[in-house]
Amino acid sequence: MTPPTADALDDPGALPKHHEPTQSERKVILASSLGTVFEWYDFYLYGLLATIITAQFFSGVNETTGFIFALGAFAAGFAVRPFGALVFGRLGDMVGRKYTFLVTMGLMGVATFCVGVLPNYAAIGVAAPLILVLLRMLQGLALGGEYGGAATYVAEHAPNNKRGLYTSFIQTTATLGLFLALLVVIGTRFIVGEDAFKEWGWRIPFLVSVLLLGVSLWIRMQLEESPVFKKMKEEGTTSKRPLTEAFGQWANLKVVLIALFGAVTGQAVIWYTGQFYALFYLEKMMRVDGATTNILIAIALALATPFFVIFGWLSDKIGRKPIILTGLLLAALTYFPLFSALERYANPAMSHARASAPVTVSADPASCSVQFDPIGKTKYDTSGCDVAKSFLAKAGISYNNIETAGTGKGATVQIGGVTLSIADPSVLAGDDRKAAISAFADEAKAALTTAGYPDKADPAAMNKPMVVLILFIMVLYVTMVYGPIAALLVELFPTRIRYSAMSLPYHIGNGWFGGFLPTIAFAMVAATGDITFGLWYPILVAGLTFVIGLVFLPETFRRNIDN
Repeated sequence: MTPPTADALDDPGALPKHHEPTQSERKVILASSLGTVFEWYDFYLYGLLATIITAQFFSGVNETTGFIFALGAFAAGFAVRPFGALVFGRLGDMVGRKYTFLVTMGLMGVATFCVGVLPNYAAIGVAAPLILVLLRMLQGLALGGEYGGAATYVAEHAPNNKRGLYTSFIQTTATLGLFLALLVVIGTRFIVGEDAFKEWGWRIPFLVSVLLLGVSLWIRMQLEESPVFKKMKEEGTTSKRPLTEAFGQWANLKVVLIALFGAVTGQAVIWYTGQFYALFYLEKMMRVDGATTNILIAIALALATPFFVIFGWLSDKIGRKPIILTGLLLAALTYFPLFSALERYANPAMSHARASAPVTVSADPASCSVQFDPIGKTKYDTSGCDVAKSFLAKAGISYNNIETAGTGKGATVQIGGVTLSIADPSVLAGDDRKAAISAFADEAKAALTTAGYPDKADPAAMNKPMVVLILFIMVLYVTMVYGPIAALLVELFPTRIRYSAMSLPYHIGNGWFGGFLPTIAFAMVAATGDITFGLWYPILVAGLTFVIGLVFLPETFRRNIDN
């Protein structure tokens, strides 16, 4: 890429002249954004319905492990996104941006529709979750080729001084796709009723995607090829080996690594914490019902979405880097107080109970297993510690651990001022063991109820405006780090390898660091018993990205991208 001149760096108006978009090109940019909205709608339906999908496709394992498996299947779609980036990025750099859109859209739509008609675990057994994971992987491949093409396509149509603004509309599409999915899910819940929705109505949003597929394909057929790529094609300067050029040459690979670890990884964990982990946290940990959770998230998204465009516009004025780094730092510093406030306002009874009657498990650590079963068959009934922690994990109760190694004492659970002893199940067998475990569970439930721990969040006690405000703040962080990042990534790489070079770091960051966030965070919670412990993952990743970006990430907002 030709570097900007000194004059260009001092005066944005001195940038090489980029063509002004015509009215038809503005329509093309709008069409590209709308098509991407529908593709994100398809992808995020699964995340919204993870709890129901757990019951439908992972009913053969215990509840906690089943939910983690469901999140793992959700993450499987992200795992393959970098491979989609390589496959479709190469095609986009060699053949063109437009044709890649059509292939990725078709693949996404068909896979989503198939999830809607897939028999569940009760019908076909273990084949159901296996096919589900396969369909998620097909969705991930399609999405891996989507984003880089859309961002590149829009940026190559935009004037130099409005590239952040134009590409920010692409940045809204992920949130708008999630918002659209939320609306369809909420509408279906109310129309068919909650019981019917859990039984069969959850399939309707997936089946509706076939209509969106038709609309999206029609929209994509209206697109024209990017003028920058068309000019490069006519001059015969397209790359013959874009992957080798992008990742096999140190000058380009170095920029890829800086983009990944100095911008995208932190952006990714903030995106998924603010829009997905918050949703899972409310529903799974705070025991807020699914319909209410969806509505609260939808309101926060609707309020915050315009800020993608605002921060994209602002990045054209002051640069991409300061906005992204500020978002990273704010999120890392405030996640713990924000999630603590979320508990206080979403389920005040739970918050009060945790403060007034904390739960502790006292046991020899040698007798305790990690409360995460990777094959879903462990019963955790061979030690008092395992029995206690298994019960608390299934109940969604946060607890502290006290080590009693060398004291000769058995495992005990303290709930406020009540101490429960657990009979050692290893010295019992058969019905006696089951009876002892059942007796402990009954005593623990009674003690939790007495201490004020609720089974479900009370809608009447919930401070919904404050919950929406907290969710809005977290989504606002998302808009800061995500709004300018498409323009940044496009500007880092030359035209001949742009699609491939920007797609891979984006999808490694968002597919792996971000996509696995819910699974990693909930596994951390299950392993420690602390419902806030999973926040350390996004905080540490965002903090590390801030430091690397501050030192190594270049400012790009005044670069010419026509070369």
